[in-house]
Amino acid sequence: MRIARIEDLHCDAGWRHFSFLKVTADSGLVGWAEYQERFGTTGLTGTIHGLGELLIGQDPRPVEKITAYLHGVIRQVPGGIAQQAVATIENALVDLKARALGIPVYELLGGPVRTAIPLYWSHCGYARVRWPEQVKGWAGVEPIRSRADLVRHAREVADAGFRGLKTNPMRFDGPLPYVHMPGFNGSPGHPELNISREILDAVTDQMAAFREGAGRAMNLHLDLNFNYKTEGYIRLAQALEPFDLTWLEIDSLDPAALATIRASARVPIASCESLFHRRQFRPFLEAQAVDVAIIDVAWNGILESMKIAALADTYEVNVAPHNFNGHLGTLMSAHFCAAVPNFRVMEIDIEDVPWKDDTVTVPPRVEAGELLIPTGIGWGAEVNEAVLAAHPVRGREAGAR
Repeated sequence: MRIARIEDLHCDAGWRHFSFLKVTADSGLVGWAEYQERFGTTGLTGTIHGLGELLIGQDPRPVEKITAYLHGVIRQVPGGIAQQAVATIENALVDLKARALGIPVYELLGGPVRTAIPLYWSHCGYARVRWPEQVKGWAGVEPIRSRADLVRHAREVADAGFRGLKTNPMRFDGPLPYVHMPGFNGSPGHPELNISREILDAVTDQMAAFREGAGRAMNLHLDLNFNYKTEGYIRLAQALEPFDLTWLEIDSLDPAALATIRASARVPIASCESLFHRRQFRPFLEAQAVDVAIIDVAWNGILESMKIAALADTYEVNVAPHNFNGHLGTLMSAHFCAAVPNFRVMEIDIEDVPWKDDTVTVPPRVEAGELLIPTGIGWGAEVNEAVLAAHPVRGREAGAR
């Protein structure tokens, strides 16, 4: 069996794109992977093709050998888009190999430790605040315009059977509410990223509303991303102690700074979703900077993700996937969650475009706030190319070739 061709496919997904790599062998077998062409990675598709074309004619099954070869190719530009391209190819080849063997991917990883994966509802309220009319059209839900709406939405999540939710900082002090994301140029405050009393009050009131609506049993997570500096994270962590958060999620590229934040407040800290490879994770684990290490399977590759999780386990740290993807990406993360021993909880986006379920042949199965692990071969589903073609990306293309 030899790699015959690689293709990229894309479709509109409302506030983002769904992007896929298709690797076809000369036997006709296909391996799939989902990746993210947007969110600062424009040009990823071209890098995937540049690296993938080096593999045409090779046997796709020795995945570790191929991944090692590709890391040699990107030796002088590790991380970032180059690493994401290697990861995408790795994930597609793992799927292809599992299909050749007729087994689920998690069997390649040692078999499932668990068959049901606890989930938390991610970006809770995000789209209802940021794109209220669009999400009303997609999901038929009302926009969030007040604190009372936050309470109502949190109650919806609990009523749907979820035991965890994650939200992002929101402000209600302007003409219209908005998601406060200065770290991504998404709102005022960039590039200084200073904290203020108004931000502290807004975030604490927001989490009080989520606690009120969801109840004491709900696991609350707050994602602060790259939005503040160390001082601001400490002040927010201390202010949020009364709400018994499951974790405060912080992106930082300085392990010592993150360790200082963790030592300054009685709120568990989750981080590392923006890191690549064991070498970037290691100093954060050595500094005891995190309670939960977040690993992006699409960005690191599932084989590398398993190695990162094993490294974290030696520091008594559990892991969780970074998963704001479509259904194929969710299935990829589910195989990781099924197989890794030191697992915490899995992220999933719920409110999305109505054709999301149709993008794959077998959508993820969620019951009572848990994802039941897929039982089919490979990832357990394939991509429905006709559905992608029916929903092309809008405006600037997603890098399709």
